[in-house]
Amino acid sequence: MSRLIVDDVAIQVIKFEEEDYISLTDMVRNIENGVVLIEKWLRNKNTIEFLGIWEELYNEQFDYDEYNSIMNEAGLNRFAMSVKQWVERTNSKGIIAKAGRYGGTYAYKDIAFEFASWVSPKFKLYLIKEFERLKREEQEQLGWNAKRELAKINYRIHTDAIKENLIPKQVTNQQTAIVYASEADVLNVALFGKTAKEWRERNAEKRGNIRDYASINELICLSNLESLNAVLIEEGISQKERLVKLNEIAIHQMIILEEKAEHLYLK
Repeated sequence: MSRLIVDDVAIQVIKFEEEDYISLTDMVRNIENGVVLIEKWLRNKNTIEFLGIWEELYNEQFDYDEYNSIMNEAGLNRFAMSVKQWVERTNSKGIIAKAGRYGGTYAYKDIAFEFASWVSPKFKLYLIKEFERLKREEQEQLGWNAKRELAKINYRIHTDAIKENLIPKQVTNQQTAIVYASEADVLNVALFGKTAKEWRERNAEKRGNIRDYASINELICLSNLESLNAVLIEEGISQKERLVKLNEIAIHQMIILEEKAEHLYLK
């Protein structure tokens, strides 16, 4: 579940069938008799028509007979429609009613924007802007997670090279761990300028490790360094020489990555 802040109003966003649904209830929470506005909006014939078109595009189980019956009733003085009635009669999925702690009426983003426009065109524009910001952040986080997983995969290549070339036979588990930690710190110092222990001492309040707080560009560079270090280990190059070489490569790659990111941002 995510949350949008629009014009000082907190609006929940939930996932339903892998799609984003925005709370209509939250949109009108600070308006007097706000919940009544949702049903008032649903009684509008233009709204019913819009919802029917949306369901036709995205919902194969939509009940068109009931929809046509509702359309014939819409516009009459006696016509009334609640979210529950709409869902039960038409088997719609564009609007859903959710119970529990975050209960209320939620709508697929297209429908939520339409409702926001009905409430206030200004509010709709702010809502779209905030929703787009949320999507950008989610994509950035997704990219970070992907790079973190890639770094983990390459680290396996890295540790395999250590195991095959640097760890003598018949050593204790403790001795093996020291070798692995030492080689991990070669990468840490080459890229971050500090060992894992040094980072922990300076960031005692943070959970995780130095790599959990790396930027996307740093993770890209780290992934490359892990592969390169594995090759250098197999070539028999000393740790001291590898550290110097990897640091030079890290500096060069980070300059290129940061310049590329700045160029994309300015565009």
